[in-house]
Amino acid sequence: MSANSTSPGIVARGLAVARKLSPSLADYRGLEKTWRVDVVAGVTVGIVALPLALAFGVSSGAGAEAGLITAIIAGVIGAVFGGSNVQVSGPTGAMVVVLAPIIALYGTAVLPMLCLMAGVIVLLAGILRLGRTVSYIPWPVIEGFTLGIAIIIFFQQVPTATGTAVGESTNALLAAVQSLTTVTWPKLGWSLAIVAVVVLIMVLAPRAHPRFPGSLVAIVVAALAVHLLDLPVDTIGELPAGLPAPVLPTADLPMLSVLLGPAIAVAALAAIESLLSARVAASMADTGAYDADRELVGQGLASIGAAFFGGMPATGAIARTAVNVRAGARTRVASITHGVLLLLIVLVGAAVVSRIPLAALAGVLMVTAFRMVNLRTVRTVVGATRSDAIVFVITALVTVSVDLIYAVLIGIAVAAFFALRQLARASGVHRDELPGAVEAGDERIALFRLEGSLFFGAAERMLERVGSLRDIEVVIIRMSQLQLIDATGAQVVTEMITALERRGITVLVKGIQPRHLQLAARVGVLRALRHKKHLFDELEPAVEHARSHVRRAAAATSGTTSWR
Repeated sequence: MSANSTSPGIVARGLAVARKLSPSLADYRGLEKTWRVDVVAGVTVGIVALPLALAFGVSSGAGAEAGLITAIIAGVIGAVFGGSNVQVSGPTGAMVVVLAPIIALYGTAVLPMLCLMAGVIVLLAGILRLGRTVSYIPWPVIEGFTLGIAIIIFFQQVPTATGTAVGESTNALLAAVQSLTTVTWPKLGWSLAIVAVVVLIMVLAPRAHPRFPGSLVAIVVAALAVHLLDLPVDTIGELPAGLPAPVLPTADLPMLSVLLGPAIAVAALAAIESLLSARVAASMADTGAYDADRELVGQGLASIGAAFFGGMPATGAIARTAVNVRAGARTRVASITHGVLLLLIVLVGAAVVSRIPLAALAGVLMVTAFRMVNLRTVRTVVGATRSDAIVFVITALVTVSVDLIYAVLIGIAVAAFFALRQLARASGVHRDELPGAVEAGDERIALFRLEGSLFFGAAERMLERVGSLRDIEVVIIRMSQLQLIDATGAQVVTEMITALERRGITVLVKGIQPRHLQLAARVGVLRALRHKKHLFDELEPAVEHARSHVRRAAAATSGTTSWR
């Protein structure tokens, strides 16, 4: 086929993928019936998102302005281009955990380029259709990851909650301890008092009404108290009364190479968290299926857009998305409304927002960290199996002590180890009785049945079992019940046949499944047989062939004895 004939096909497939990953009018199907509840849901989420956006911006080191910009820009772009009808995008606690040490090391000047690079990586992942890879992350890894993030978020707030300087360590726990060495009075007392008030209001608010905006009310109360009493605590400080003009992020080549690793880590986290959030949202209500690949495209574009305005990398926010769904959202209009509301607040109330005490934001995030951990879920994971509990604990510990991305990779590796071990244990090599009536010489025939999976984790056990045979002249290997065989398993079968034949034991193979036949031939299983007729489709002919071998051997031995 010529290059000219293949080009239209490639173009057609490319256009089809582009259409699938692009917004369409179908995204707003049913809007004429749901627009009122969508707008109400968007306002509800916007009220919840305001304090979180401010808090996450401050906690990351990028500043409250960056958090608000991300919530606005990424919130709208993610809603329009993403793959979920109800996903709410913006700054998140998990992203703060990754960003804080990067900003502490390189400064806020690198944030726009880091945001742009991460966004491009996530966008490319969506175009390359890598969205479904998140389904390979085991549940204990996700829960351990979530617990670790919650712990880090909590300890990241200690300096702000106590009005102290941030510690030098990039580890949140160590930095929190270091910050306590700079405690001053009465700043410590007033900061802790504000945190206590915020926590108390947020804890009691749901008892008054499930949708009561406890975090917003808590921040308003704290801000009024600081303003009226002129308390000596840190506040957000001056904010611009609107969005800044878009600026193209810049960085020199050496800095780009330095930022590549952090950008990949940020992109990986953004993709994982966004896809998990979209999957959770799809399971909470009938809001339509989500497209994982399009979700990555949307989140990539959201981070790219935020980069031009000085924002942070964005992800799908599980907590805000859940609020959106519970508030009745059905279309993307709800998430768009959330972004527009935050923009209006910036345009109208920037002066008021600037007076919010940082300790109040720390209190909000401390409560948020506690709410990220579902004790019932933790008990379920830990009580499921010992391997699940180990994966959960290891993932959480690595998240807190080392790195989020390493935690996911190590968690997956540990989970894979236990899964393979369980699979190997479920696989077996069983010696069966020969079918039919017992005949003379049957004790010289060994019939082995392979079942389950014959892969690198189980193959060695089979080699040991069959290799220990004594006083056997023919071995029949039944492979019809083998569900999985990999190259290692096929190679072990080849080695086993070769070793047995070398000892003078005839090997017959019965029932290689058609889907395994090509691998068996390629690795050498069939070549290792003494004769091509030693491969059988049915057991009875194989047994009869084995008995004929034994009879011929017995006759030959008898003839030799008589001659002597």
